[in-house]
Amino acid sequence: MDKSMANKKEELLLHVCCAPCSSHVLELLENEYNITIFFYNPNITEEEEYKKRLAEINRFVAEAPFAKSVKVIEGGYEPSLFFEMSKGLEEEPERGARCYKCYELRMHETARYAKEHGFDLFTTSLSISPHKNASWINEIGASLSEEYNISYLYSDFKKKNGYARSIELSKEYNLYRQDYCGCIFSRVEAEKRRNKTTCE
Repeated sequence: MDKSMANKKEELLLHVCCAPCSSHVLELLENEYNITIFFYNPNITEEEEYKKRLAEINRFVAEAPFAKSVKVIEGGYEPSLFFEMSKGLEEEPERGARCYKCYELRMHETARYAKEHGFDLFTTSLSISPHKNASWINEIGASLSEEYNISYLYSDFKKKNGYARSIELSKEYNLYRQDYCGCIFSRVEAEKRRNKTTCE
């Protein structure tokens, strides 16, 4: 076997929601894969917030030594798709059925893009958050892997202090850390939490 082929890294399309969540994932995987970030998050209601998160990812990739070779692809800003998906699920609690469908929406487009553009495998940084259900994420990933005939990288990036490490990296690179996932529903929940804390 050609030695150069034997040492060739696989091409990974990594869906990310924000710079803090991507930080430890990139640090963890950069030696093993050629990584391309896929920023596809129609759940982010406000365009200003969307642009802020995308700018932070681009800044982080440019500044972090372990992310220098990482490319960033913007999947397009389509909040109307999120609201269409959310119909009938508006009253669902955080981490409920609406969130499952949201994971599915973002990962579906990631898998489709990965297959269409010749990547070897795909995954998402979503599982680094303690607020995200890794079992659901991997269940969706497995289903999409079968649907698109492309490998999926199973993960629970919060394990082995992954989430704690992402906080350390966020402080080190002064990354913007939002306190809600991006959708209007999670923003309202975050505001309720802040108001409750203020009143206590």
